[in-house]
Amino acid sequence: MGADQDTTTAALGYEQARDELIDVVRRLEAGGATLEESLALWERGEELARVCRHWLEGARRRLDAALAAEEAADAGDGGAGDAGRAGDEHGEG
Repeated sequence: MGADQDTTTAALGYEQARDELIDVVRRLEAGGATLEESLALWERGEELARVCRHWLEGARRRLDAALAAEEAADAGDGGAGDAGRAGDEHGEG
């Protein structure tokens, strides 16, 4: 694949890459393609899988950072945030 193809692949969003990857897999599973076409599909699938993995790793990093920030905030409150919420749930009833 040329540089133009790499740029286009890098610009894909997760859903676009996933949907195209599903299509590539279906085409490979259906058979009937020449060896050259199958190799091109395989290479495209590898690129698309790399894009999906990149997006998922980025999402994991963001989630981990958000969870760490929440834990740090809770630790800074001395746990009062949880106790206050528990009181609200059970205190008036």
